[in-house]
Amino acid sequence: MSIIIRHLNKHYREGDVDHPVLSDLSTTLAEGEIVALLGSSGCGKSTLLNLIGGLDRPDSGQIVVDGQDIVALSESERTRWRRRDVGLVFQFFNLIPTLTVAENARLPLALNQRDTPAERQRAAELLSRVGLGQRLDAYPEQLSGGQQQRLAIIRALVHQPRLLLADEPTGNLDETTGEQVLDLLLELVRPLSTTVLLVTHDRNIAQRTDRILELHNGRLSEPSSA
Repeated sequence: MSIIIRHLNKHYREGDVDHPVLSDLSTTLAEGEIVALLGSSGCGKSTLLNLIGGLDRPDSGQIVVDGQDIVALSESERTRWRRRDVGLVFQFFNLIPTLTVAENARLPLALNQRDTPAERQRAAELLSRVGLGQRLDAYPEQLSGGQQQRLAIIRALVHQPRLLLADEPTGNLDETTGEQVLDLLLELVRPLSTTVLLVTHDRNIAQRTDRILELHNGRLSEPSSA
């Protein structure tokens, strides 16, 4: 999935004051490219992910995905597109507390009417690979923060999305587990040519991606060194 972002602007209003977040931002992501997004806390990284994923709309500008400007889509059209083609890893998990580990992981399959026995088996195998094979019937509140993060990552990948947007996917994991999860993520997305935009504060993780972008003062740049 290729993405072209043209002249994106986004601000938030607080009382009578406008707070610009993204200012005339433009960039491209090639199909199958894995890109790290760096930037200070509060600079707008999560806002950019939400815009690309169709969870929010910019004040102006275009986000062209495989020739289609998703900004021009209706809310229901963006929802269908996101459900089918996008995987999302949120910073705070966003797991459904009333669903088990297995049910949370399979939620994208159910939404896409793909919850078949073969897909269920594949989901269980993915959960086993991140150490959750014995916790399939547990609920999110019974998991540690690291276990919840691993579950959130599997949920984002289980339907083999063409675009993965990950907000600090290893931020709540210890170094060893974080490396294992990143290894799994890269192993899963590369054969599928999934395009990935990964927000991280860890430059060691960023170095393992194809390209690094840095967000500063509402605009993107490619640092000369990381």
